[in-house]
Amino acid sequence: MNLALLFDEDFIADDRVRLTGRRLAHLHSVLKVDTGDEIPVGRVNGDIGTGEILHLTDAVAELRVRLDRQPPPALPLTLVLAMPRPKMFRRILQTCATLGVKDLWLINSYKVEKSFWQTPWLGDEPLRDNLTLGLEQARDTVMPRVQIRKLFKPFVEDELPGLLAGKRALVAHPGTDTPCPSQLNQATALCIGPEGGFTPYEVGKLAEAGCEAVHLGPRILRVETAVPVLVSRLFDACL
Repeated sequence: MNLALLFDEDFIADDRVRLTGRRLAHLHSVLKVDTGDEIPVGRVNGDIGTGEILHLTDAVAELRVRLDRQPPPALPLTLVLAMPRPKMFRRILQTCATLGVKDLWLINSYKVEKSFWQTPWLGDEPLRDNLTLGLEQARDTVMPRVQIRKLFKPFVEDELPGLLAGKRALVAHPGTDTPCPSQLNQATALCIGPEGGFTPYEVGKLAEAGCEAVHLGPRILRVETAVPVLVSRLFDACL
């Protein structure tokens, strides 16, 4: 926790917050702070700053906060991601939030197993918790938006063209002729398939919507590796 992310319910006054649970445990066991110490804090979808510890017990921490700086800029990226395996989904969510991805679409694909959509990690609270961990790691406050679409064809035909408007549109697909571009300075949409990749039919539908197929070379990467590699290749701003 490089920053304690503060939610509206944490505030007991304009400049006072109370922390319990995971964040309190982190203050005790990792940061080992005491009364009078200061820690980095930030308000969800607001500014960042510092929090001075006024009162600290095993049950609660009370802080005086001063929020006077903007969070780091978001990436100009819309990330369209085939629903990953649940065992790696949490890590991917946290990675996306850490890198500055603010617009994430989870979609279906032929190689996405139906059971993936049953994971409890798709619930509102688990989504928020994992995105929070990613934001805290990066010292960011702007909560990413996650959209879920369980039908591939209606999404690609009806919604994706609108999402791609005004953006450089890419689909990561091994075996194509075009290498992935780098150091982009423009709004971009990136589609990443499941383990095993999109099917040729799906790549064709994405191309019809306006996506250009690109590759990262001869190596085949797991999704949890491909996401940070592709995002960091496209944008210097996340480094």
